Amino acid sequence: MRNNYDLIIVGGGLAGNCLALSLLDTDLRIAIVEAATRDRRRSSPAGDRALALARGTVTMLEELGVWQGIGNAATAIEHIHVSDRGHFGKTRLSAGQQGVDALGYVITARALEEHVADLVERAGIEQYCPARVTGLVSEADVAQLQLTLDDDACVDLSARLVVGADGGNSTVRKLLAIDQRKTEYGQTAIVTTVKTALPHHFTAFERFTSSGPLAMLPVIDEQHCAVVWTRSHAEAQLLLKVDDQAFIERLQQCFGYRLGELTLTAPRRAFPLILVRAEKMSAGRAVIVGNAVHQLHPVAGQGFNLGLRDVMQLAGMLAERQRAGEDIGAAVFLADYAACRIRDHERVIGFTDNIVRLFSNDWPPLAAARNIGLTLLDHLPPAKAYLARHAMGLAER
Repeated sequence: MRNNYDLIIVGGGLAGNCLALSLLDTDLRIAIVEAATRDRRRSSPAGDRALALARGTVTMLEELGVWQGIGNAATAIEHIHVSDRGHFGKTRLSAGQQGVDALGYVITARALEEHVADLVERAGIEQYCPARVTGLVSEADVAQLQLTLDDDACVDLSARLVVGADGGNSTVRKLLAIDQRKTEYGQTAIVTTVKTALPHHFTAFERFTSSGPLAMLPVIDEQHCAVVWTRSHAEAQLLLKVDDQAFIERLQQCFGYRLGELTLTAPRRAFPLILVRAEKMSAGRAVIVGNAVHQLHPVAGQGFNLGLRDVMQLAGMLAERQRAGEDIGAAVFLADYAACRIRDHERVIGFTDNIVRLFSNDWPPLAAARNIGLTLLDHLPPAKAYLARHAMGLAER
């Protein structure tokens, strides 16, 4: 059978579902294709990861009608404390100093994914799930998509535009033969949750070490933190094998006792860290967004925030083009979209990559320079305000 749409979104995760929600007010006929069932996504270890939502991201989620139903599951970040382990430099940001109630929020990926998926279902957006994309061909006026369902039945779809929002292992990107540039950091992120003996006062801690950054993000209540601990591959494997007490002792040694004694309250999970960038964002009548385009180091927690800006930029341009009665899959339009996003990509990816490299080098002159920089930054209100705006995701908007 064949079904025709204006827009087919491949990927029913956060990026794909948010794109669909952002286009509800248009007359576009939309379908979402997702390979994993809700139960499978719900049980995925990736759902345990903590998402740091910039203030600008929360504003966008409010525009989508998402935040209103999930905000009570998020924990506010009222302070950010940045330090360099074993050195004197530190910088502190405060929501109060910036005249806002929070610099950002922390929420589990699973809680946000479940809520967004519920909204998509309630909106009645057509979905093919579980279904795998096995073919994609662009013609002059339409893109042809072939799906294989769980029972091995095949479905042919067509649309004026296909959006690949299907993550880092994007099938759409592969079918479009879009190459990637990869940078190996030689690091693994260990993710877990700890209870703290002392209240965190809604402070997010970013402590840099020679092996990579350690982030402690406020979650649940005033005495729990999500941990994102970056180590070398070998160190991470060792930390995954030791018992809970040995793990906590090493984490405590790295972080210190600013929050008192720590207690492990969740399993440890590991994710290898690679900087990945697609060579281009579109081909034929298809465009890729979010993690299908870029995968970042978790330092500063910018990955999801950048991906949602991809989605909102594309949604706004699609709605405007549809109202004007113009082709939403035209090559010139997709090139315009890519040109609009490239500056934000370069800025955020360059920032995170340079931070990782700068703080992973213990060469004494460089260590001294960066710590002097952190200290000066802590005493320069205009510079702190500028940094805070970037942390809140407001610099571009």
